[in-house]
Amino acid sequence: MSFIAQNLAEVRATIAAACRKAGRDPAEVRLVAVSKTVAAERVREAIDAGQDLFGENYLQEARDKITVLGRQLSWHLVGHLQTNKAKPAVELFDLIHAVDRLKLARALSAAAAALPKIQDVLIQVNQAGEESKSGVAPEVAAALLKDITQLPHLRVRGLMTMPPWFADPEAVRPYFKALRELRDRLQDASGLALPELSMGMSGDFAVAVEEGATLVRVGTAIFGHRG
Repeated sequence: MSFIAQNLAEVRATIAAACRKAGRDPAEVRLVAVSKTVAAERVREAIDAGQDLFGENYLQEARDKITVLGRQLSWHLVGHLQTNKAKPAVELFDLIHAVDRLKLARALSAAAAALPKIQDVLIQVNQAGEESKSGVAPEVAAALLKDITQLPHLRVRGLMTMPPWFADPEAVRPYFKALRELRDRLQDASGLALPELSMGMSGDFAVAVEEGATLVRVGTAIFGHRG
């Protein structure tokens, strides 16, 4: 078994254990293998080990990999997106995780209309108010959700967050719980189905799963540290 295949098996086992602890069905959680800066041949090792969902941050890098590895895989954009890159993002990705402003949402809807397609997106929430990170404040998420629902070629599937980093994963738990509770309030108030919670990375994804994550974005724990 290759290094990447072994890592994938360990990550999947951890997800399954976290689901059992929380009384969840492991089928509810999808693993997004974050392959940014990872060469296509190493991504192919993950494909050979059964991984079919990948997350990328950079459009040109993603385009190159998709050209080589194929569209039969599912590709998500997990990084910050500039408004002027809306068109290629809609062309490349099944789900865009980090919609954090109405201007970007409008650009994505317009780009999707030209294809045409309905683009699935997540609203990024910056719960800690960190200036170094994108995302809307929790108290304005409802307003952004309402505005996006008026855009005919976007479909909001849920929320995403990147909480502060802590050495102890338990310290991150309140942020994951808060995102789930915010999602629940938004569903109740809007009547919309918002099934997806994109939260948890290599150091804390087990805790995120325990708190309701449906998408965990794991890179280092699969591919190793980037050089």
